[in-house]
Amino acid sequence: MKKMGIIGGLGPEATLYYYRVIVDLCNGNKDLGGNYPEMIIYSMNLEECWGFMKKADWASLSSKLLEAFHSLYRAGAEFGLISANTPHIVFDKIEGKTPIPLLSIVEETCKAVQKKGVRKVGLVGTEITMQSDFYRKVFKMKNITISVPRDDEQAYIMEKIRSELSVGIILEETRTGFLDIAKRMMKDDSIEGLILGCTEIPLLLTEETLGIPFFDTSRIHAESALRYSLSA
Repeated sequence: MKKMGIIGGLGPEATLYYYRVIVDLCNGNKDLGGNYPEMIIYSMNLEECWGFMKKADWASLSSKLLEAFHSLYRAGAEFGLISANTPHIVFDKIEGKTPIPLLSIVEETCKAVQKKGVRKVGLVGTEITMQSDFYRKVFKMKNITISVPRDDEQAYIMEKIRSELSVGIILEETRTGFLDIAKRMMKDDSIEGLILGCTEIPLLLTEETLGIPFFDTSRIHAESALRYSLSA
């Protein structure tokens, strides 16, 4: 198995989720006999990185991520991933500069959407993720259209991510609020699926209750990481 290096802490709850998904997948694979790959986690400072992102200081964010990947490489990691969606805004800037190959959460999610045959998806996540084009660019190349919530809905989603989900608070009323946004997008935007484009949102939306597929980017990314680790 290839040793994986995970940049985590962005936020911590999502990092825990990645670890649990990978271990559970391995425990459920009879061929592995409960064995799972070695993982090295570099937990970054959430507030510092959010500060860079809020100021659109992409150079500083890129530098921090590159520094982390070099640390993971020195620790023995053979490939790497970032267990968060929003930092992928600089993925193209760092991919060719890291000492180890990287797996993109956006590209792996796009493959999953393609496999389902979905041509129009909604995207919920942080405001930066919803308002930026790093998801749209990848999906457009595969002729898949992305719709995002209205401005007021985006503000609501972001507030719940910061004040609740990123610190492990899961409230039923918030789950209802997110589902109401998805229902409106199904009605008004004709979305055929929903991308859970923040690695904390799958902690809230755990079931596909609306008759359309939910694309859990964290699980998709973690599954891809395990496949890569097991590949020859």
